[in-house]
Amino acid sequence: MNYFEFFELPIRFDLDADRLRSIFLKNSKRFHPDFYTLESEEKQQEVLEMSTLNNEAYKVLSDFDQRMKYILELKGVLAEEGKNQIPQDFLMEMMDINEIIMEMEFDFNRATYDNTIKKLEAIEAECFQSVESSIKNYDDGQEEENVLKKIKDYYLKKRYLLRIRENLNKFASL
Repeated sequence: MNYFEFFELPIRFDLDADRLRSIFLKNSKRFHPDFYTLESEEKQQEVLEMSTLNNEAYKVLSDFDQRMKYILELKGVLAEEGKNQIPQDFLMEMMDINEIIMEMEFDFNRATYDNTIKKLEAIEAECFQSVESSIKNYDDGQEEENVLKKIKDYYLKKRYLLRIRENLNKFASL
């Protein structure tokens, strides 16, 4: 059973957070182990597993990035870690930023740092804008392949940009 089925929700990148939370809380009461202390050991184990599933499913579905990864894996679009291809044109664009970061390791410059952060924010916004309507309007089963590939590319770019941001954060205290 996938997490969406468990919560009886449609597979969507853009979920109703209030509805998800409401179902999670209802399930938390329903599968709380304290209500089953007098039941058989098998029933207690079953309830514990359902409680764990409820918590894990909520953790994944309530976080946009984790939910995006989960759907892409569920649909078989996302390969194993390290086997996904980031679009080549994007990597070429990132070469300049990576070179700036390498230069800052030897000669930090606040203005260069600030400009690089602004560039990253602009690239992140542009990446999201290019896929925003696909994310908001995704309907499980309709024109799935092209839409999912577009969202997968966004997911991979976003993760790459996050790593760059983490490298830049090393300089934040300087």
